[in-house]
This record gives sequence, structure tokens and C-alpha cells, in this order.
Amino acid sequence: MKGVTLKLNYHFSAYLYRLQYIQRWSLMRSTAPENVAEHSFHVALLTHMLCSIGNVHYGRTLNAERAATMALFHDASEVFTGDIATPVKYNNPRLLTSFREMERIAAERLTGMIPPELQGIYTQLMQPEDSSPESEDVLLHSYVKAADRLDAYLKCVWEVAAGNREFAAAKEQTAAKLRGLGLQEVDYFLTHMAPSFEMSLDELSAGN
Repeated sequence: MKGVTLKLNYHFSAYLYRLQYIQRWSLMRSTAPENVAEHSFHVALLTHMLCSIGNVHYGRTLNAERAATMALFHDASEVFTGDIATPVKYNNPRLLTSFREMERIAAERLTGMIPPELQGIYTQLMQPEDSSPESEDVLLHSYVKAADRLDAYLKCVWEVAAGNREFAAAKEQTAAKLRGLGLQEVDYFLTHMAPSFEMSLDELSAGN
């Protein structure tokens, strides 16, 4: 109608806030429940740390801030798909391919809820694997994936340290996968920072 301004609602941010309701480790008995919003924050912290370690100790020129931002959005599609347990997702190649397509569709649905002039920004953050192979985002995405796996390992460490043997096998399996990455930054973190996650608050405080 002439003279009437239509009000458009873009639901992207409201959906992202709902990541706090998506629980992880659904097949495991946890002493401390974890949701996807918490996990995304942790992965962003770890991604920034891995990139900073790489820049300072191994002569990299990684954009740690860009990588951390990518990490914040790396599981955004799970607001629609939920968190698919690793043993299910990686059970066979056909299942994995189906889940990857489901995640892509979910990501496209989410980016469709962003004002058009902003969509390009968030599409690149949520789907960096679609960038050209020589793109910096592809390299940074590999650090996000390493941080994602590292966060899973630290969750296992915490649970085992709390006496929960449910995570013992997962801890060893995830540690082996981390070593298999051959990433110096991950090895540095495991050597110098990961042991602190097995300490109590009193033990951490005693070291300062």
C-alpha cells in the first residue's frame, strides 16, 4: 500500500541465541552438561590461542581475530540440526555425506534470515570451506577444526578428572586424533596448557 513502510524481521540473531538450548554429548553421561553456545565460545578461545601460538612460536602470519570470529559461528547450523553425536556422524561415509548436506541446508536457511546487505559477511564466516582453496579463510578454518577437536578433548579431560569413566575411552581416542593432526600449535597447547585442566581450583591457585 502506498505510503506504508513494511517492517521486516530478520531472525538470525534470535536463532543463534537459541544455541544455548542445544545440548552436546547426548549419548554420554556427563557430570556437567554442555550446550552448543558454551562450546562455540570455548572453540573461539582455543582458536585464537592456537593462532597466536603459531604466530609467536612458529613464524605464522595467521589472523587470530578472524579465526576466532569464524569459530563463534562454526556450529551455528546446529540450531536446526541439533548436535549429531560423533559416533553417529562418522559411522559410515554415506551418513557423513548426508549430515554434511543437512548442515549446508541449515546454514543456507540461517543466512537467509540476515538482511541482504549483510549476508555476504556471515556466509563467509559460516561456510568458509566454500572459499577458493588459496583463500586465507580455508587455512583459518583448519585451525577452527583443530580447536573444535581440542575442546572435545578438554571436555573428556574434565570429566575423567571428575571421576567419570564414561569419557575415558573418548579421551584417549580424541588425544590420538589430535596427535594425528601434526599441528605444532596443538602439540604446544597439549604440553604447556592442557595439564592445567586436570587440576582443582586449589591446585591452580597454589601455582600463582
